[in-house]
Amino acid sequence: MIQFEHLTYRYPGAESTILQDLSLEVGEGEFLLVMGPSGAGKSTLLRCLNGLVPHFYGGIISGEVRVDGRDPVALGPRGMADIVGFVLQDPEAQFVVDRVEDELAFALENQGLPPMLMRKRVEEALDQINIAHLRRRSVSTLSGGERQRVAIAAVMTLQPSVLVLDEPTSQLDPQAAEEVLDTLVRLNQDLGLTIILSEHRLERVVQYVDRILYLSGDGQQPMLDEPRQGLSQVELTPPLITLAKALGWSPIPLTIKEGRRFARKAQAHMPPETNPQDRVPASLTPSPQSPVSISIKGLGFSYNGHPALHDLSLDVHQGEFVALMGRNGAGKTTLLKQLVGLLTPDQGRVQLMAPASGKPMDTRKASVEEIIKYVGYVPQNPNALLFNDTVSRELDFTRRGHGLPPGEYDALLGTLGLTGHTGHYPRDLSVGERQRVALASILVAEPQVLLLDEPTRGLDYVQKAALVTFLQHERARGRTIIMATHDVELVANCADRVILLGDGQVVVDGPARQVMSDSLVFASQINKLFRDPALLTVEDALSIYPTGGL
Repeated sequence: MIQFEHLTYRYPGAESTILQDLSLEVGEGEFLLVMGPSGAGKSTLLRCLNGLVPHFYGGIISGEVRVDGRDPVALGPRGMADIVGFVLQDPEAQFVVDRVEDELAFALENQGLPPMLMRKRVEEALDQINIAHLRRRSVSTLSGGERQRVAIAAVMTLQPSVLVLDEPTSQLDPQAAEEVLDTLVRLNQDLGLTIILSEHRLERVVQYVDRILYLSGDGQQPMLDEPRQGLSQVELTPPLITLAKALGWSPIPLTIKEGRRFARKAQAHMPPETNPQDRVPASLTPSPQSPVSISIKGLGFSYNGHPALHDLSLDVHQGEFVALMGRNGAGKTTLLKQLVGLLTPDQGRVQLMAPASGKPMDTRKASVEEIIKYVGYVPQNPNALLFNDTVSRELDFTRRGHGLPPGEYDALLGTLGLTGHTGHYPRDLSVGERQRVALASILVAEPQVLLLDEPTRGLDYVQKAALVTFLQHERARGRTIIMATHDVELVANCADRVILLGDGQVVVDGPARQVMSDSLVFASQINKLFRDPALLTVEDALSIYPTGGL
């Protein structure tokens, strides 16, 4: 179905190639996972399949690409649209019209299909991706995860023979991600659809794929192998496999079901514990005596008559690390925008306890300029913060805007892995790199409260671990961190309090270990594996089972 022969590509102005002498074949009906570090060329490889590279991005390309006998380099995206469906990493970049149902019909109209056939395909796509309830909604009012599902549905209306997806679950809650992946598996098995997918959250997808393609990004030849063998050779692995490799489990389990037999054997060799919580470090949650940093009372807000928040009340204390979780559309992003003053309440109030004045700041009365001196906000889409010519100018702009001297951020760049990118144009970077630049552009202002919306989008496991270390350090310095995320592994590693939202209200509010171990949906892989409230992370498990009980 797909052939790459000695493919080499370099972006315009780049000093080195992003793909070098790449040769491989993908069979018809295969489900292939493309993985590797952020910036290794995964998105570039996918863009070659429908001609976006080089027709949209420019650059220098050599070698050959064939998809079902067609040449994407010669035909371009228009010539490949009927056989290659492409879902971008940024779903916002794909939308043409504002109404969900119209967006799904747009490509069909361009193909000149009969109205009855168009209606049938739109209905099928709405049901396949489970978004029929969004059909009359404006795209601009949807959450990031909802937009991602609409983008997938819009591509499916064309019924392509090859479906290419760039991090399709990066903005989806665990349940929605499982539904989308189940749909992809069904399309692959029932229709023989060839699927090529890149993803950083491997714990969601490795059990479904036929093979993995690992791009190292360091000039070495890519590795193409079956999942079990391939993952045993690389360091970027999900928690279950990381633990299995550390404890010598063989064969390496790809699913919790496969891992349970090893976990039961390890548990059988451990002495009984009267209190499992005694086996792990105490929670780092600040004491109730810590001063309140943010106070929310009776908060209500609607988008064009669609309620997003309803009678929401909570307090966040100084130095807390709070994770906002919940399904797509639960109100997480809306709440963050309320805290930074981008939205103001329809009902209730939000007060920030600014340390400079010692007086509460009401977001209904304070300007955004006043609020951002105290609160830093990193949105879901990093492009919203990036508009300067280089990374260094981006950071200097922020510092000058806050009355700080330019420069003095080398340590921050090193922590975020951006030291070599200071002279690069931010929008030419990968999504993961742009995410880190956006984070740096906020952190250089040294805010007291940090709001993060899906901060691990586009980050590999190594970068995620570095981000966790950095955020824990910032929290130890007394910075208050509120993070909206669907990444349960991230929350397990760094948050001390979880607030679960549902339909714009607080459903659950408690310590991370308690909330995540009581959940079937938001539990970490290690917690599902051992079913022990004391164990959330690989480090937790290794502290208890140093030999795996084998």
